[in-house]
Amino acid sequence: MPDLAGFVEDCRLIRRTAPVIHNITNYVAMSMSANALLAIGASPLMSSESSEIEDISRISSALVINIGCLEERQKEAMKIAARVASISGKPWVLDPAGAGASRFRTDTARELAEMYGPSVIRGNASEIMALDGLDVASRGVDSAHGSKAALEAATHVAREFRTVVSVSGETDYITDGQKLIGICNGNAMMPVVTAMGCTASAITAAFASVDGNFLRAAAFAMALMGVAGEKAAAISPGPGSLAMNFTDALYGLEPEEAAELIRYE
Repeated sequence: MPDLAGFVEDCRLIRRTAPVIHNITNYVAMSMSANALLAIGASPLMSSESSEIEDISRISSALVINIGCLEERQKEAMKIAARVASISGKPWVLDPAGAGASRFRTDTARELAEMYGPSVIRGNASEIMALDGLDVASRGVDSAHGSKAALEAATHVAREFRTVVSVSGETDYITDGQKLIGICNGNAMMPVVTAMGCTASAITAAFASVDGNFLRAAAFAMALMGVAGEKAAAISPGPGSLAMNFTDALYGLEPEEAAELIRYE
């Protein structure tokens, strides 16, 4: 795990600078992702309208592209946004939500990665394995595989697209194709909450906006997600209350406290 002093510094930097994070994401994830970004001190901006993408890109610090509710119209906006981010040198995160469920999703995710070079690709094990060209059993946006099963695929994808790959699961694995970080925080209820993975991608973009070491930024994001999830689960009888308490945990966690609770391998 990278120096945890860097984690504290990045958390404080997000709060101090309030980076604008442009999200092209699915309808299910918008509210939770926006609230989570606000809770950590970032400023969310949601838009998939092609005509305003370039204007929005000028004021944003990072971009998230999530293909969870993919439509042809939205795909064009994604391509414009990814192109502008790539040209301007701004970090962007690709969330290949549901890759493997359909050829349209998988091909779109690979096209975006090949053409525009995301800073981080964050997905579950099945999605990352699908991006690697494996014929995986898919259950839509839910993973049919554990994160450890996707380690080889994550390494291949990171090397193929020259990016950082973040695989969520019981242990979150983050790799740049050479180095590997495992984050062991989190709670078993978290996958039962809709848009938790999408929110992880948004938070990853926030960290990437203040930290040019994208391997470290992705690891820090998953660590914060996991710690907040544990804090929320401790007072939540079920997934409904967990969603609310998770946002509160993100808001209330002091960076130094969170750093002390991070577990890694």
